[in-house]
Amino acid sequence: MTLKLRLFLFCVFVLGLGACGEEVVVPTAVPTSTVSTPETPNGNTIFLPLASGDASTAVAPDLVPTEAAPVATTAPTITLTPTHPQYDGPTLNRNQIGVQAYLHRVDVPALAAQLNELGVGWVKAQVSWKLFQPFPDQLSEERFADLDALVAQANVSGIRVMLSVAKAPEWSRPTTELDGPPTEYTLYRDFLQLLASRYAGQVAAYELWNEPNLQREWNGVPLDAAALVELIRFGAAGVRAGDATALIISGAPAVTGINDGVTAVDDRVYFRGMLAAGVAELVDGFGVHPYGWANPPDATFANPDLAIPTHNDHPSFFFQDTLADYVALLDEFGVTEKQLWVTEFGWGSFEQFAQDPPLGAEFMNNVSEWQQATYTQQAYALAHEMPQVGPMILWNLNFAPWLGDAFSESGYSLLRPDGSPRPAYLALAALPKQ
Repeated sequence: MTLKLRLFLFCVFVLGLGACGEEVVVPTAVPTSTVSTPETPNGNTIFLPLASGDASTAVAPDLVPTEAAPVATTAPTITLTPTHPQYDGPTLNRNQIGVQAYLHRVDVPALAAQLNELGVGWVKAQVSWKLFQPFPDQLSEERFADLDALVAQANVSGIRVMLSVAKAPEWSRPTTELDGPPTEYTLYRDFLQLLASRYAGQVAAYELWNEPNLQREWNGVPLDAAALVELIRFGAAGVRAGDATALIISGAPAVTGINDGVTAVDDRVYFRGMLAAGVAELVDGFGVHPYGWANPPDATFANPDLAIPTHNDHPSFFFQDTLADYVALLDEFGVTEKQLWVTEFGWGSFEQFAQDPPLGAEFMNNVSEWQQATYTQQAYALAHEMPQVGPMILWNLNFAPWLGDAFSESGYSLLRPDGSPRPAYLALAALPKQ
């Protein structure tokens, strides 16, 4: 039988008719195939080799060489793109780390799973008093059901709960415009006693009011630190009547750079007024909101990052300056045994959102998702070295999936509007904690 005839029969019975032709070429190596996996959170596609199986090919005896050709067996080197910045700071105390969550009508078990994945020791929720008690003799069953579920899930996971209670109902205020305190402070006391009794032994801390140095949060009466302290006095009495073990944190002023006395009072001026009015005698810790706008956490007013184009003209725009100035005020008033509680902080970014930040939040264009993650890590490491700073509650976990990309709150979210994790989510989960 001739060689050509043997080749033809080999093609028909071994390789199949579709492979037969005038010539047969035997490869000496089989190339490795690739397939693309889904994109990583930062948009990079990773290519992984497929298993090539048996690389040998059957050939007719007359075509087998005396020495077998080598077969490629080494897979190509794969470089994986990091999903979050590396952290080289100290190991952190889990009980000093928290995050604020959006709660209304969310899947609470799924939310609890995210909190566990992040490894936080605290979860904060805002109790908008006007929504929980829309009428004097009526409580919102739906709102309380949401809160009941969160408190229960957090306690099962060993996560402490903080409730921030603000925004008086319209029926209790002198005006219905914006938000503000009640006319009668006894109403605040009664509502906090109701909360503390309902969640006795389950809610670890109550923050009494929110950013009271802003007109939008204290409308209807003049901005006044002493008036806030009086409201805290009534609120603290309500908490202690309902749960004597719960911690009481004073409402944090907002950092604004404005001190016109109408739109806002400078937060340092306001906090000094709170201390002068005796707030330290009423609370277990002091709320503070050291936002950094687009400034890195290690930048200061005296030594700013010159690449940041806005919000460099006032100390209140710098994370580190705000903490240092509040510590100095505590020292000035001889307060040594109580800490600053960072009940909100964070860096907003609109990267990968469908639209630009809303009016007033344009600075978020100067923060990438990667920087958001890096700054969060740095802030926790910086505060870890400050004994006067207690728990730090990051703002926020999940506002973007519920509010969408039209709100500034969403820029701070650890999740994107589609629910996928941002690098900051992964960075927080990866922080070393004990």
